[in-house]
Amino acid sequence: MSQNKGFILIVDDEKDITLLTKQFLELENYNIISANNGKEALQIMEEHYTEIILVLLDIMMPQISGFDVLKKIKANKKYNDILIVLFSVKNFQIDIQKAKELGADGYLPKTISGKNLLDYIKNILDTKNN
Repeated sequence: MSQNKGFILIVDDEKDITLLTKQFLELENYNIISANNGKEALQIMEEHYTEIILVLLDIMMPQISGFDVLKKIKANKKYNDILIVLFSVKNFQIDIQKAKELGADGYLPKTISGKNLLDYIKNILDTKNN
């Protein structure tokens, strides 16, 4: 197990994005689990929720959107300690506002640099732990 306790769940239907994000986060010794869609993410959440500390969640996915996954996670009290950050190419104020209204803990554009991604994740986890 790495120095960071718990797992970050990356949920994205684009395998290249998932792989690149995973590689950046592993540079800082984060433990990563990934899901290719919302349905798979909800199954992983059910099985591993005691180990997951943060979910990096794409919005535009087939079957179940990231917004719908967010609603389901926030509706279940056993997931209250898990941070949810939406991670999307949709970087419009209306989407950011909707994410906040649904209870997201953060919102990141996919155009963010690897360094900024790492800084953001570290900061949000540090804030949660203090």
